[in-house]
Amino acid sequence: MNINILSVIRAPRVSEKTARLQEQSNQYVFEVAQTATKADVKSAIESLFNVKVEAVNVVNVKGKAKAFRNRAGRRGDWRKAYVRLADGQTIDVMAKA
Repeated sequence: MNINILSVIRAPRVSEKTARLQEQSNQYVFEVAQTATKADVKSAIESLFNVKVEAVNVVNVKGKAKAFRNRAGRRGDWRKAYVRLADGQTIDVMAKA
């Protein structure tokens, strides 16, 4: 499988909910490309962070309808991946480059 890692994984999603998932079930949440499959996400995470991925779940998130200068607008749709790691494996999503 020949993929470009940085074109698959866009950014980690950090919130209170994702922090709770990290503590309880060793799951991490990433924003991924619209065309990324579970296999693409798994191989990209394993090669980028040198960890063992047990499971990947992907969710399509619909963009919200918002008003912009009294005109109706819409934010873009995006895709989110929940990645569960093997026991004892961690990813430091807050690391600075």
